[in-house]
Amino acid sequence: MRAAAARCVLAAWLVVSPALPAAAERLVFSLSSNVVQITSSFTGVELVLFGTVEPDAANGPLRPSYDLVATVIGPRQNLVTRRKARVAGIWVNAESRTFLDVPSYAAVLSTRPFESIADATTLAREQIGIANAALLPGAGTVSDEPFRDALLRIKGDHGLYGENAEGVKFLTPTLFRASIFVPAEAQVGSYAVELKLFADGAVIARSQSSFEIATVGFERFVAGSAVDHGILYGLATAAMAMMTGWFASIIFRRD
Repeated sequence: MRAAAARCVLAAWLVVSPALPAAAERLVFSLSSNVVQITSSFTGVELVLFGTVEPDAANGPLRPSYDLVATVIGPRQNLVTRRKARVAGIWVNAESRTFLDVPSYAAVLSTRPFESIADATTLAREQIGIANAALLPGAGTVSDEPFRDALLRIKGDHGLYGENAEGVKFLTPTLFRASIFVPAEAQVGSYAVELKLFADGAVIARSQSSFEIATVGFERFVAGSAVDHGILYGLATAAMAMMTGWFASIIFRRD
């Protein structure tokens, strides 16, 4: 009886479950650099992403057209957004919201507008777009919306969040290219890159990679000292400031 019941449940599940598309494609891509070195003259960097859609011999030939979405997510951090209010003629922080584990950097590039690639349900499920990739739309309450919008706007103004509906170009029916700009304000750390291949409004293939932003030379020594030897770094900085002030007072002293 139990075996018969199990077969019935399995048969029912097969009937009601949606058929998953058998992917006949796979994504192969690379970045122009996997390590970005930050020096004193660093003003940002543009990375080139290039790759191809390759057929899977076991599942048949390629399709006539595709859409691609590339999502780049930087190191995560906790952020606080505040709303100011005028109290007794003075502007003060009235309310605040804390957003946990949000990307310090997020960029989404695609072959065309997201709504032309898939429906809203698919876009939300696949976290396509800045609002879906950086901040889950269902998180928080309605009162959090102004703070969420402010966070997205501020990040966008600094070039740390951005969307480009024409950021991915197919050079041939299967060869593609995209440019990823990382501004000077980007944090040091690991950046995840995920590509999703769409056909007929569904994801049929995906691939991932990453790149690193790291400080080098004297900048790396200073940053490492500030983290690993905070007290000594603070004392040395204070001593240098005092010596600079003393030296300037001698040079510009008026007798």
